[in-house]
Amino acid sequence: MENRYFGTGKRKNAIACVIIKPGKGEKVVNGKPILEYLKSDVLVMDVEKPLQMLNSMESYDIVARVRGGGLSGQAGAIRLGISRALALMSEDNRKVLRKGGMLTRDSRVVERKKYGQAGARRRFQFSKR
Repeated sequence: MENRYFGTGKRKNAIACVIIKPGKGEKVVNGKPILEYLKSDVLVMDVEKPLQMLNSMESYDIVARVRGGGLSGQAGAIRLGISRALALMSEDNRKVLRKGGMLTRDSRVVERKKYGQAGARRRFQFSKR
């Protein structure tokens, strides 16, 4: 279990458990390659952002287990998990990631629907007559 770092990330309703270990740069999410799981280059780029900031794209293998939410929320959760695991590795990593905003949890969640309305803020159509 040496040289393994763990990070937990959350975003919206998604929770990701991330394990980082030295390797060839393989990224696996729920047993599938990352691109096959997330299905979007943009989401994959978002997940890889912390590694790009540290110039270590090919030096770590990443295994993530993620549940809840949609693909966008899951990608954000994985990114936070990777950032937290990298921050545990060294204080220098932590400073770089903190400056880039990678260690801040995005606390935005869906606003609840209110009674007497069509949605959270949308009203039913007003009828004068």
